[in-house]
Amino acid sequence: MFDELCRQLPDVATVLPNLRFTDRDGDREADAVVVWPGVGVAVIEIKGAVVEYAGGDWHQHLQGETKRVNPVEQALKAKYAMRSYLRRSSRWRRNDPAMVHHVVLPHTDLADDFQTPQCPREAISGRADISELAERLRIHMRAASKHAPVDHDDASRLIEALAGPSTPQIDQVTATAVAVEEREDAVDALTRRQASVLDLLRDNRRVQVLGGAGTGKTWLAVEQARRLASDGARVALLCYSRGLAQWLQRRVAMLSEHERPSFVGTFHSLGHRWGAKVPVGAQQSFWDVDLPAQMVQLAHYLQDDERFDAVVVDEAQDFALNWWEPVYAALADAERGRVVVFADEGQLVFSRGALLDGAFARASLDENLRNSVPIAQAFEPLGRHPFTPAGPKGPRVEWVSCPADEAVEHADAEVERLLERENWSADHLMLLTTWGRHPEQVARTDHLGREGYWDTFWDDRDVFYGHVLGVKGLERPVVVLAVNGFREPERAREMRYVGMSRARDLLVVCGPRP
Repeated sequence: MFDELCRQLPDVATVLPNLRFTDRDGDREADAVVVWPGVGVAVIEIKGAVVEYAGGDWHQHLQGETKRVNPVEQALKAKYAMRSYLRRSSRWRRNDPAMVHHVVLPHTDLADDFQTPQCPREAISGRADISELAERLRIHMRAASKHAPVDHDDASRLIEALAGPSTPQIDQVTATAVAVEEREDAVDALTRRQASVLDLLRDNRRVQVLGGAGTGKTWLAVEQARRLASDGARVALLCYSRGLAQWLQRRVAMLSEHERPSFVGTFHSLGHRWGAKVPVGAQQSFWDVDLPAQMVQLAHYLQDDERFDAVVVDEAQDFALNWWEPVYAALADAERGRVVVFADEGQLVFSRGALLDGAFARASLDENLRNSVPIAQAFEPLGRHPFTPAGPKGPRVEWVSCPADEAVEHADAEVERLLERENWSADHLMLLTTWGRHPEQVARTDHLGREGYWDTFWDDRDVFYGHVLGVKGLERPVVVLAVNGFREPERAREMRYVGMSRARDLLVVCGPRP
């Protein structure tokens, strides 16, 4: 698309690709900005694959998956982010330039009378419009803008303000954010290769997939649930931790309706759905023993449409052996119902946890795809399932040696350094502890409640503060791990393993060296 724009536009016009604007409101990216002296400025959002607008929503169909998108809103927000940036830029110092936002769908056919309430036909170009895209942009800019277009002088200043940073730090923050996004895309592409495991095991009713951290188990769990639901099965997708449950729910929400499992959530929330009674101030023994026993009894009264044809469990090593009885009881057919579990022996951080044995077909994942090679090499010796580091390259793991009771203090200092001097965005960072919770985690939980606290993991605004017991299956580009002791010293190895493996690109460990 960039080449096509450059071919069609006159020499006086400039195309700036992939401009990302980062501020306290988050990150916004303009796929392309056209600066055309005497005509105007266009901020362009380009959406590949086939994009469909129906029922007031936009959906993108890509590689067999469907996800909800909003290209018009993305283009609009990128335009406003660029305007805000220019207002702060010492290189511009002019009034707001005349700008429009435009959507390009190069693989989608659009009717001549296509329009939405937020997007008139002249503001969007489809497959048949690409050959005359520059002319369409010219007409759109001339018609939509009420201000005089930039002249040659202002166009030069505008390009300098956008292509040349006002300060080196802003430029580096932007470059870091783009690099992280590119690595995430590459890692996701590698993870999709693991789907061949599901193809090999598709005829088995009982399947257990084992793999170390970073081998793509959680992605496979969602993919398995999607495939079963697409075949018409009623599917439950279960896990133990609230944070992972939220990730699964958000991921499933991007699927089309016929691909979504019937239930997605924690094992205990399934019991709540069945009507289990939770006493005030319930102790851990209630969740481990009493509630599962209630669920077995309640399962006898489930209607046919409340049962499942298949159950998929992620992070199954968190489940106690007595939890499997209510899982089987939830099946419409206990003998023929599908049970597919994904587990990592190295993450047995709860004393109740146990792996299934018996009549389960087993498969092993042997490649770490999601962590950078230095991070994977650092935590691989701590695991129980050896793997080959096959992810992207990355910086070395950083170790800050200090006593356990000073680990949190040093971790806070490292977060400050990464934000202020290493140009990482706050939403890229996660600070984890191994024993006592960080004061910020305590404050957020007290103020927002448990559900509200977990919402902060997704809001793309701040550093996330958590405990290693709650973040299995979750990742961030940068993790600062504060090894501030262990409630159960015999599980120190597993706790370190979980905490270190949550980092994709950079890992900083503060505390005593093992």
